Amino acid sequence: MAHSLSTTSYALLSLLVIDSSSDEGMTGYEIKQRADFTLRFYWVSPAMSQIYTELDRLLSHSYVAAVEETSGKRTSKRYRITPTGREALQAWLHRSEDDFPVLKHPIALRLMLGAMMGADEVRAMLDRYEKALAERRQELEAVREMLGDREEVAYPARVAEWGLSFFDSEAATINRVRDSL
Repeated sequence: MAHSLSTTSYALLSLLVIDSSSDEGMTGYEIKQRADFTLRFYWVSPAMSQIYTELDRLLSHSYVAAVEETSGKRTSKRYRITPTGREALQAWLHRSEDDFPVLKHPIALRLMLGAMMGADEVRAMLDRYEKALAERRQELEAVREMLGDREEVAYPARVAEWGLSFFDSEAATINRVRDSL
């Protein structure tokens, strides 16, 4: 029986599938690190509290298994996807809607009110955004390089390439807007 899960739950299951190189699984903290390193380029990287909430939900549906490990006085859980979780993820991949992405672009929102800011302030905002965009692009380029040309990560590599194209398009857009001021 399929349970209603959030897209974030499916994103976490995806991280567990992609990082299935060992039977150990990942801790919630490791999942958060992986989400911050990868998901943030194309999906919202969930907060730590949200990760644990989603992991508890996945655990309650037997989509993940958790093994407790103790190191000194600290006990943590390592999560790994179960066959039931893989089936749920597979079903979601084949049955979910191809929703159009929701664009939440604070620079575009502020640009819409550029007349209230003035051309010089808009230019300065675009310059700051262009600098941040270049930094983010470098980070994603490092991810793409780390993935290399290995077949087992060919699809994450394609997503990284998509993101790089997005950043290139954003940079071109910034230049067109700035030139039009």
